[in-house]
Amino acid sequence: MTTLKQFIASRQIRHLFGSSDRKRDKGQTTPADIIRYDDILYGDDVKLKKWQYLDVYRPKAAVEADGSLKTLPVIISVHGGGWVYGDKEAYQWYCMRLSQRGFAVVNFSYRLAPEAKFPASMHDTEKVFQFVADNAAQYGFDTNNVFAVGDSAGGHLLSLYAAALTNADLRKNFEFIKDKKLTLRGLGLNCGKYTLDDTDSKFRLLRSGFLPKGGTPDEVELVNSANHVTKDFPPSFVMTCEGDFLKAQAPLMKAKLDAVGVRNELHCYGTPEQPLWHVFHCDPKLPIAVQCNDDECNFFRSLMNQ
Repeated sequence: MTTLKQFIASRQIRHLFGSSDRKRDKGQTTPADIIRYDDILYGDDVKLKKWQYLDVYRPKAAVEADGSLKTLPVIISVHGGGWVYGDKEAYQWYCMRLSQRGFAVVNFSYRLAPEAKFPASMHDTEKVFQFVADNAAQYGFDTNNVFAVGDSAGGHLLSLYAAALTNADLRKNFEFIKDKKLTLRGLGLNCGKYTLDDTDSKFRLLRSGFLPKGGTPDEVELVNSANHVTKDFPPSFVMTCEGDFLKAQAPLMKAKLDAVGVRNELHCYGTPEQPLWHVFHCDPKLPIAVQCNDDECNFFRSLMNQ
């Protein structure tokens, strides 16, 4: 029987995640109009090396006459990768393009399964939100207008985190989540995963490495983020595309949001004749990705408290 560690080490997992990212990002450089603050420790343990570090990206033009930073709305990006792959380096180009649209963007790495079981990744997400609240003055963060985006497994982590913030019963399971001086105005849930009760063998394998007990019924129910949505869940831009292997998850999440009266938009890009692919929006060279990211940022602007 294949173990998760063997699966991650195999060519198959590298093909699914790593090779496509490298091809997508080949030749990318930091845009001339972006200033970046790299490798900021947000966690407690410097021994974790790359995992508890983040970057902040801002438009260079967003500077006051005296040289201080203008206060900007914030986007926090939660990367995907099946809970076992990925880091901020793979999302830097996408995140800098979001910053060009007038946002301060926080791009972070979190601890991965199977070495770091759930809720380690959610604990790290909480630390990043706390970092934004604690460092607003230094980086020009508008904590009244904080948004977050997540794709694939990152969409799962973000939606579960947002549910824990807004659902008191769920939050009891995550005592490390504290009140903080920021307002999460809205989410971008992109090609996301909102239920984990899969029968597919690959997902079962990923789930078994992600969850401490391997995916018991109680564990799966706890992390099925769509089942924990309440009326207080943040307004959400829910995105998928033709050709996304998680396409069915997006209308499922929309139905949950509609049922409790949460403002949301469902967008499906591409056509059956011209399909796209999972997390297509992370490719800054792709015109339809530009359109998708424009749409999402415009949705965020419509939510802003001036």
